[in-house]
Amino acid sequence: MDLTEKTALVTGANSGLGKAVARALAARGARVLMVARDSRRGEEALEELKVATGNDRLELLIADLKSQAQVRRLAKEVSEKAPTLDFLVNNAGTAFPKRCLTEDGIECTLAINHLAPFLLTNLLLDQLKAAAPSRIINVGTRINEAMELGDLNWEGRSFKMMRAYVESKLGMLHFTRQLAKQIKGTGVTVNCVFPGVFKSNLGGTDGAQGLFWKSVSLLVGWALAQPEQAAERVMYLIESPEVAEISGEYFGNCRIISLPTQARDPAANARVWEISERLANLDEA
Repeated sequence: MDLTEKTALVTGANSGLGKAVARALAARGARVLMVARDSRRGEEALEELKVATGNDRLELLIADLKSQAQVRRLAKEVSEKAPTLDFLVNNAGTAFPKRCLTEDGIECTLAINHLAPFLLTNLLLDQLKAAAPSRIINVGTRINEAMELGDLNWEGRSFKMMRAYVESKLGMLHFTRQLAKQIKGTGVTVNCVFPGVFKSNLGGTDGAQGLFWKSVSLLVGWALAQPEQAAERVMYLIESPEVAEISGEYFGNCRIISLPTQARDPAANARVWEISERLANLDEA
């Protein structure tokens, strides 16, 4: 599909799935705004993709998504560079072995995996509406759990890394469902995708993965899909005409898959949205 007239924003675009999605978009001619936390790794990825795709319409934007101030700055920069935005891919995600708090007082996993895309998407809705028909793709994971709605910030319970990661990703499903209702009729769609299990640098290079993730990678990494294969599931939601009118759904392997029980509850969707609004200080936007 030729995307030369389209502009896309991809978070976590310097490595793994985000980089593979940025590469696929660039190969199809799109203008790609690549968001990364680290400028050196971001620049390396940017130059690599320019050479690999022959597309020089790639730009790097630097933002640490755990900071709400930096998310707001990023949104402002994007709106100045791209008055219209055709695709927003909320891909960035991570995990932390111990509970840590951001400068905003938010548990870091929740801040990066859920609140950052929640805030960024809301701040860029005008640009997405201006480009309609446009698409928002939220990257999730395969889960059958429930969020602890009374303690999303892990203030009253013992922190568990994988539980925190799963809950933050479930937040993306609640967000997807509720946002679909709010933007119905605008020409903007939003869907969540499970990209499959693939080789990833979850947790980054700062030790957040811990010995467990490194051991898993060494033991079964040979059997995992490459990020490029996972990117095909994201690209399906970006360019397939079959999903042009579909919004608020959960996709895996290019088809709609079942939602976890809690995510099917409209009241829970609305509750997560309300909590997210407060934690992300959305009314200050």
